Amino acid sequence: MSKKKVAPLFEEFPPVSAKAWKQKIQYDLKGADYNEELVWKSREGIHVKPFYHREDLVEPCLSTDSEKTWKIGQSIYAGNAKAANKRAHTLLGNGVEVLHVNIPNEEVQFQEIIKNIDLENIPVSIQFNYLSTSYVESLLKSVGNLKSKVHLHIDIIGNLARTGNWFHNLSKDHEILELLIKTEAKNLLSVDTTLYENAGADIVQQLGYGLAHVHEYVQHLNNKGLLKNLEKIDFKVAIGGNYFFEIAKLRALRLLWATLMDDYDIKADCHIVAEPSRRNKTLYDYNMNMVRTTSECMSAILGGAQVVFNHAYDKIYHKDNAFSSRIALNQLLILKEEAYFDKVKNAADGAYYMESLTRQLAEKALILFKSVEKEGGFLRQLKTGAVQQNIREAANRQQEQFNQRNEVLVGTNKFVTGSDAMKTHLELYPFVKTAPRKTLIEPIIESRLAEAMEQKRLKDE
Repeated sequence: MSKKKVAPLFEEFPPVSAKAWKQKIQYDLKGADYNEELVWKSREGIHVKPFYHREDLVEPCLSTDSEKTWKIGQSIYAGNAKAANKRAHTLLGNGVEVLHVNIPNEEVQFQEIIKNIDLENIPVSIQFNYLSTSYVESLLKSVGNLKSKVHLHIDIIGNLARTGNWFHNLSKDHEILELLIKTEAKNLLSVDTTLYENAGADIVQQLGYGLAHVHEYVQHLNNKGLLKNLEKIDFKVAIGGNYFFEIAKLRALRLLWATLMDDYDIKADCHIVAEPSRRNKTLYDYNMNMVRTTSECMSAILGGAQVVFNHAYDKIYHKDNAFSSRIALNQLLILKEEAYFDKVKNAADGAYYMESLTRQLAEKALILFKSVEKEGGFLRQLKTGAVQQNIREAANRQQEQFNQRNEVLVGTNKFVTGSDAMKTHLELYPFVKTAPRKTLIEPIIESRLAEAMEQKRLKDE
């Protein structure tokens, strides 16, 4: 009995060009305009088509391949070292893999915070509300040869942008930074771009200003002959609700960082720590925040973040509590253990749409970066107020779209449950706080889209 050779499946179908697909779509539209009906324009000026083809792929972007899998992070406020240590052990027992510790002052004993914590297997990242060489040196001494497991989020420029002031002053902050670079710290520098997203910057601004922000450090270290000491840099990134664009944002960030490192002919790893945005979180119909943070964490994972933090659904109006913290952790555990989001690396690689978005965002961000450098660099642009003004304009455009209900937050500006009452549930003030104070520059202010609408509803309750 003869065996008939079966041709591979796709050999039976001839390839279809992008032109043929578009002609078919135009035929089905029955005279309607293709561009008006199916092509939409993003905040960043990118025209998104209804389909993408291999013809759109000039060349694959840089792979997001970095580490074997992503890790689940959790933040701890360490005002009390013993209480922070107790909470850390509870979180580790519940599945947390990376601890992020916020240390408010030099009186807090770091040794007490990490007591009986296995630093060999549990990375710890630290957020300082101050800048002290002696404290950092003491901290590094306390961890011995496990310095590579500790990430010190030192970001003096980020502090300037957020608060309007240096920790001390320009020269002293840079002097301390140089001293710290010369220590045995492996993970020292951090660039906090969450501020730009939470203040309303579009994705191109987040990437372009983030690159200009980190370039200030790279350029300074290069001028001081210390660039060879830079082995890794942490990027803290806030993930918004535009699912595919946010995946592309992280991929574009890696591409831009690699491009910058090539210019300086050095190799330094890009370590991305991601968390959900605050910009789109709401006070009313607060359970929708769980849907938003789940989507945002998925974008972070698929974009290639090494560490993902989640926010509690009631974070903007409730003090930290066991229930909502557990729910936030469970969201990440489900993504990892039940949805298998840690089983496939670089799932977005090769997708025509993702590759096209990544390339366009990176190119637009590079244009913005070059513009900032041409005008004297990021610090100069901060001091003149240009960065603040551009972000404010982008935020105002987004706010107008929200007010007109073209940008939808379910439960807040569309499909509203009018019976919600929140006035008696507020443990924290959920709106922008205005406390006039003297600053060196105008700080970049974070704000949520729904604030004005929520204030009116609270008043009317």
